[in-house]
Amino acid sequence: MRRELPLAICFIMGVIMTVQFFIPHRYSQWLFENMLRWLIIVFTFALILGILSLIKLHIQKVQYRRRDWLYSIVALTGLGLSLVTGFMKGPESISEGQPFMTLYNYVQIPMQATMFSLLAFYIASAAFRTFRARTLEATLLLIAAVVVMLGRVSFAAIFKDLSLGFSTWVESWLPGFAEWVLDYPNMAAKRGIMIGIGLGAISTALKIILGIERSWLGGGD
Repeated sequence: MRRELPLAICFIMGVIMTVQFFIPHRYSQWLFENMLRWLIIVFTFALILGILSLIKLHIQKVQYRRRDWLYSIVALTGLGLSLVTGFMKGPESISEGQPFMTLYNYVQIPMQATMFSLLAFYIASAAFRTFRARTLEATLLLIAAVVVMLGRVSFAAIFKDLSLGFSTWVESWLPGFAEWVLDYPNMAAKRGIMIGIGLGAISTALKIILGIERSWLGGGD
């Protein structure tokens, strides 16, 4: 029953939510809205479970002095301060000047900016390796990337300062061509990727609803 009951619930709810999408009736809409409310409730309990699991993991790292256990102390301290300051005044905690928002603005946001700034170097390194014109595809990718980057930056002023005669031509033609690359070839590739993602999501959902995919039940099989 530990496996059969969750599989039965998943199958029944998956079929109901799939069928109701094609029934334009007020009872169908009522069912959909109530299921969304229950989804929020389940998500809240899952979030609490995730926080408790995170706390347990880092406490064990600190207790047994595992690798990088000092970072676990920092993580637990930040989590504790966020919880305390967040519950101090309830919804008012997200107002400017409150301790929770002070932590968010002066700790969380600078850390995010630092992470993204470090990622920029890895992105530049990956782009340098990718844009090597060794094949026809890599050459086309390199040309498209250069056109889009130059079209997004106003180089006309630079060419004008250098007394180059084609500054007006660059200013009028290059941005338009860059937009064309983004609107047509890039959009076509993006839509193809999105269609593939959608088909993959549908197949995964069907495997879960029909009980073919059972890894979410745990146990490793």
